[in-house]
Amino acid sequence: MELILMLILFLAAWFWLDSMGKRERAILLGSELAARYNLQLLDESVACTKLSLGRNRRGHVQFLRRYAFDVSARGVDRLHCELILLGDQLQTWHIPPYQQ
Repeated sequence: MELILMLILFLAAWFWLDSMGKRERAILLGSELAARYNLQLLDESVACTKLSLGRNRRGHVQFLRRYAFDVSARGVDRLHCELILLGDQLQTWHIPPYQQ
């Protein structure tokens, strides 16, 4: 019984640490995307909105995480954007059209 409990605690700790690392990656990618389009990432607003499983190009199962974040073009507006990570790799992203 103790072995099962320790395994569950270990897996929970691993998942939490992995999720924090992926969030940091999403913040970095979100700020890079914002800078590429002359936008400002708002207050590190990156948050995971969906977690599921997906397969990479080699067929290995990995976590597929969808992150939402907000950017601003002029400092007074707010654009809702998203990016999707499969494992550590950026799969897709969306920034809505805006006027400069």
